[in-house]
Amino acid sequence: MVGTHRVVAYLFGAGEETVLLLNGGPGLPCDYLREAHSCLIDHGYRVVAFDQLGTGAADRPTDPALWTIGRYVEETETVRTALGLGKVHLLGHSWGGWLAIDYALAYPQALKSLILADTVADMPHLVSELEKLRAALGPETVAMMQKHEAAGSFDHPEYQAAITLLNYRHVCRLAQWPAPVQRSLSDWNMGPYMTMQGPNEFLYTGNLKDWNRIPDLPGITVPTLVVVGERDELTPACAMKMNNALPDARINVVANASHMPFYENPAGYYPPLLDFLASVSR
Repeated sequence: MVGTHRVVAYLFGAGEETVLLLNGGPGLPCDYLREAHSCLIDHGYRVVAFDQLGTGAADRPTDPALWTIGRYVEETETVRTALGLGKVHLLGHSWGGWLAIDYALAYPQALKSLILADTVADMPHLVSELEKLRAALGPETVAMMQKHEAAGSFDHPEYQAAITLLNYRHVCRLAQWPAPVQRSLSDWNMGPYMTMQGPNEFLYTGNLKDWNRIPDLPGITVPTLVVVGERDELTPACAMKMNNALPDARINVVANASHMPFYENPAGYYPPLLDFLASVSR
């Protein structure tokens, strides 16, 4: 229980070292990240994921006041302590990376290491990067998108066509998206997403649109691995900005991948992750 609400955790393996997963969204069930990382048990790690409040098998209240990064930080700490996980390797993907950064700043004593996968620490910088990705669609398409955004007609077929194209360029470049990804997306709770982020992956209007932790990153002293796909919607420039601000960080730019490198290019994703975890454990 987190306050008066129930969240649901999933535990795999029995290793002494725990990797705690914070999935993206906000509002996504953890299926896609959980299934991509349960393989870490084959390397001696215990893997823990959970459906954040409002997602998956967790309770789904409708009060928008619940959808804040600060409340999710406290939820993460409640899960860690309730399960007796001790110090963890915290892996945050996408929105889970923003959450992981704020968690690391609030509870540094809870971490052995930090993995920031396909994420950012400076939302205004990300917005400027997204403008570049949108611009690659051409000026007529950008003008069309801006027209629908001004009118709020996000469901219009031509607007959705542009978003679909961007998704296949910068979210997952596979012709067929993996079943766990489709399962998470089909059960997306748009309440937290709209409140915190916005109507889609390429337009930020929610309560995180001005969030920026770059000035605070020097305070995160645990070893950190920054991961980014070379075609990621949360771009390599965003990843480098984090990497340069962190005192003890290394970066893995995954070739031939965008926002889901663990599915798009496993050979470029897992060996550097395992090397990093092993170096911290040593």
